[in-house]
Amino acid sequence: MKEAEDKVLIYEQNGINIKNEKSLHSSIKQWYVIPGDRFEVKVDKYVIDLVREDSLIEIQTKNFSAIGNKLRNLVKYNKVMLVHPIAIEKYIVTTDESDVVISRRKSPKKGKLMDLFDELIRIPDLMAEDNFMLEILMTKEEEIRCKDGKGSWRRKGISIKDRKLLEVTQKVTFKQEKDFLIFLPDELDKNFTNKLLAKALKVTIYKARKITYCLKKMNLIRQVGKIKNELVFERS
Repeated sequence: MKEAEDKVLIYEQNGINIKNEKSLHSSIKQWYVIPGDRFEVKVDKYVIDLVREDSLIEIQTKNFSAIGNKLRNLVKYNKVMLVHPIAIEKYIVTTDESDVVISRRKSPKKGKLMDLFDELIRIPDLMAEDNFMLEILMTKEEEIRCKDGKGSWRRKGISIKDRKLLEVTQKVTFKQEKDFLIFLPDELDKNFTNKLLAKALKVTIYKARKITYCLKKMNLIRQVGKIKNELVFERS
């Protein structure tokens, strides 16, 4: 047991993954920590963001594809919580190459809880696991950009350097598949299409397709037919 404890201390002291850690990821980790938690601990072959006495906490700000297999292996023998932030309010801070702030403006884009499906579409199968839960943080944040000429042509060469947490305004937890029934409005007919769902939720059809894909994988809805080119679903 002492040997195992020593190994944990070594991993923590080495600061695995901390060197390249972004501000948003680090701040969320600090927001979650309670006495007794440990950072960057190796469990099996994986390094875990935050290890609690009875569970493992992984923070993923984007790209669930990169963490899918890791989570699928971990939930076999551990309770795992995946944390994902969605910015309901964002400020764009632009600097020059010397980190001098040139401007700060509020972004017109406002994230919504339904944006979780942009990432969940990669791992909807995990919601069937008893050991898995998903926690969404609705946040206010800053996006740090640098006018260095190395960024996307769409941003006219401005690079995105970092994201910083300003505030957590709400926490929404999904422990099991049926928790996602909140995305099927009561006024929605028993049989519905992506177009009808999009109208009810006031989202694009593209987003509605992601939602129905996930809900179908969770066996909350099933496809029962087709009208012209539109799929027809019903609540399971």
